[in-house]
Amino acid sequence: MSFNLTSLLRDNIKNLVPYSSARDEFKGDASVFLDANENSFGSPLPHDYNRYPDPLQHRVKEKLSKIKGVPAENIFLGNGSDEAIDILYRAFCTPKLDNVILVPPTYGMYEVSANINDVETRKVNLTKDFQLDLDGIAEALDVHTKIIFVCSPNNPTGNSINPIDIETLLLNFKGLVVVDEAYINYSKQKSFTHSLPEFPNLVILQTLSKAWGLAALRLGLAFASKEIIQVFNKIKPPYNINQATQDLVLEALENVDVVNEWIKTTVAEREELSNRLKAISQVEHITPSDANFILVKLAQAQELYGFLVNKGIIVRDRSKVTLCEGCLRITIGTKVENERLIEEIQQFYK
Repeated sequence: MSFNLTSLLRDNIKNLVPYSSARDEFKGDASVFLDANENSFGSPLPHDYNRYPDPLQHRVKEKLSKIKGVPAENIFLGNGSDEAIDILYRAFCTPKLDNVILVPPTYGMYEVSANINDVETRKVNLTKDFQLDLDGIAEALDVHTKIIFVCSPNNPTGNSINPIDIETLLLNFKGLVVVDEAYINYSKQKSFTHSLPEFPNLVILQTLSKAWGLAALRLGLAFASKEIIQVFNKIKPPYNINQATQDLVLEALENVDVVNEWIKTTVAEREELSNRLKAISQVEHITPSDANFILVKLAQAQELYGFLVNKGIIVRDRSKVTLCEGCLRITIGTKVENERLIEEIQQFYK
């Protein structure tokens, strides 16, 4: 099925003239900057932050390009993945007219952002094995369906979505397929970033908040065709990634080996924690996980959640989420934290 990006865009976005900042208009080297009405005397901090940052974050993108194996022109950086999600709605979905497909249980921000932008969500539940219901998705589509959101590895279930099913969507849907890979670093499944040249309607979301341990810096990544990235850059605020974040991320990206060791440790602890939990008779099921968390179905889930909170241990109660009844989502902690968790759960069920 042929893909036409222009036909997907909202008319106002097609005609939008983006804000041109002072730093957009100037290219090259200079020593005197009197163009952007900044404070020329510096900042009341050890490091000067009086100058506006690079609006397109070229140095960060170049570094990420080498790590991810994706050309810099195919990368968008946002204030968390939430900014990329919001831009997708604002660029492609006309309020009160268009719709998107969500596949619960899934990441809640897709629906929140849809509601903010007054866009209809059509929900097609995952199967009992937490995989895509392709027939159900096909039935839910109409001429006003612009985006299908797929989270893989999925949040809150932790499992990866069958890549062949995702490819089926990409080949047969004329809109955008957004694959959210926030937890891809913990998965054996290959990232869809390698499929970008093959699918012009593919958008991939990633983050530095999980495996990279930079949640406080709020840097989300989107990978897509050069044309889609240009749409993102057209809509985003001029300086959406501040200079402190850019500097700290560049420093962090020098430590790939450290992050890879953390990933290995997390995966090992995930298996150890799962095995320890399986030995507790009240644990009914643990969904096989490719993420840094596990979804655990157990007796008295809500009561256990309250018990753990009182003990100063915070997990996520997912017992009211579609297909996750009686489940807690547990992030993989350090060995000491995981041991403490097991001890308190055992104490609860005594």
